[in-house]
Amino acid sequence: MPKDWELFLMPYKQAVDELKIKLRGMRKQFQQENAHTPIEFVTGRVKPVDSIIEKMHRRQISEDLMEQDLQDIAGLRIMCQFVEDIYQVVDLLHQRTDMEVVEERDYITNVKPSGYRSYHMVIMYPVQTVHGEKKLLAEIQIRTLSMNFWATIEHSLNYKYQGEFPDEINERLKRAAEAAFMLDQEMSAIREEIQEAQQLFSYGKGQQMIDETIERNQINDNDDGATAPQDN
Repeated sequence: MPKDWELFLMPYKQAVDELKIKLRGMRKQFQQENAHTPIEFVTGRVKPVDSIIEKMHRRQISEDLMEQDLQDIAGLRIMCQFVEDIYQVVDLLHQRTDMEVVEERDYITNVKPSGYRSYHMVIMYPVQTVHGEKKLLAEIQIRTLSMNFWATIEHSLNYKYQGEFPDEINERLKRAAEAAFMLDQEMSAIREEIQEAQQLFSYGKGQQMIDETIERNQINDNDDGATAPQDN
């Protein structure tokens, strides 16, 4: 095991910080062009030391293969509004020259038995250190907001039950996963209408519409002789 974990993880922290800036920059570019952005928001983290050690023991990974076999020491998560956005983000990442996609797992098309859905990409990313360039692996998970909600709940329950869910909980999770995906499908069906509404707000027209509605309601209240409720 590394004698100095902080020193070992420093390049991974740098990679996460840089990738968050770059991915958020992609979102900002779409916004500046007044176009629908497939990226809703981005989060990232470096895997805690105790989680790294536990995973190494569970998968019987030797120390000399740790950086090669542990692909998620650096982890990014991209949240999207629509399933279609996920695949647009995948295409965008493939086009980038500052990272290399080395592995992909499509758990949206190939749903896990638990009901888990997400798109995973493992990339090789170069960071510049005082000792020169270091290439390391990072995992990017791309999912919709509803997929993320389900995965967060499932992850919390996994800690409680140590991966051994009671049958009732397991069935409820599967049904919830299907319900979440049905929500994604319904949102995709009215995607154009949603995007048009969001563009109205982004242009500032949305707030104007809200202000006009409030003003009309206030006028109607006054016309009806409405008064504030009084204490008896």
